[in-house]
Amino acid sequence: MGEGTPSERSERNAACDFAVNAGLWSNVFLALLKTTVGIAGHSAALLADGVNSTSDLVYYIAVKIFVRLSRQPPDEEHPYGHAQLETIAALVVGAFIVTTGVAIFWDSADRGWHLYKGLSDGAAVSRFALWTALFTIVLKLGLAAKTRAIGAATGNQVVMALAKDHVNDVMASMAAAAGITLALLGHAWVDPLAGAVVSVFILKTGAGILKDSAAELMDAVPGRELDAGIREALSGVEGIKSVEEVHAHRFGPHFTVNVKFCVDGSLAVRDGDRIATLAEKAVYEKFPRVRKVYTHYHPQKKGPL
Repeated sequence: MGEGTPSERSERNAACDFAVNAGLWSNVFLALLKTTVGIAGHSAALLADGVNSTSDLVYYIAVKIFVRLSRQPPDEEHPYGHAQLETIAALVVGAFIVTTGVAIFWDSADRGWHLYKGLSDGAAVSRFALWTALFTIVLKLGLAAKTRAIGAATGNQVVMALAKDHVNDVMASMAAAAGITLALLGHAWVDPLAGAVVSVFILKTGAGILKDSAAELMDAVPGRELDAGIREALSGVEGIKSVEEVHAHRFGPHFTVNVKFCVDGSLAVRDGDRIATLAEKAVYEKFPRVRKVYTHYHPQKKGPL
């Protein structure tokens, strides 16, 4: 109970695989395209964006490996399975996003210095470089929307992190497009400035992913919404007088829940066990991603609790 049917698990895995593979192969294509055009079209901005796509390939491969390992069945050392590897993969994505942000900032500063010293000329940029940057924006916007939808539907943290990375790629390509456009118009200095601004947003996104992933690995208690939802589900179970405690923690996309509630002290043990079974069923039905529910019940105290 609480884990979904084999068909549902298969659909979730297929959706996650699609998100990872779509990102992987799109970055293979974009890395080759932007690097080639960046060199041939004399566009430092597009070349830097191509290096960004190349770095994406490295962590997409790492993500693909982690996602595959996360599907291993439970064993003696990992009785709840290996789904936490999805969170570790999200940490990898966050780390690469931060690294990319630093690299883009450094590259922008370097290009700005060369322009200031008169060592480079933005007017030599090819118009095809601009079309390549615009194509990247359109492609990545579509990937971001699709990946975000899959992440929301599956609860997969690494897929959600990949969606944020697609958005970062859109921002980086927008900066490249703006810089190329203004370079063609004779304002080459805007290119490195735009790159530096975008790198700050990229760093912020990467730091957010690292923070969320680290919180999960540290077993942070889920929010009030889940707590209130579980209490609401238990309130409809006949025989439960009050709910004292609700504790839950994540295992990848799943939750393990511990609840403590009060029952009539005159009930037989068999009746208490029946109520506990109904309580578990109520939580499973309301929250499909709850993998296991542990219940503890005791006699209701007389007077105010």
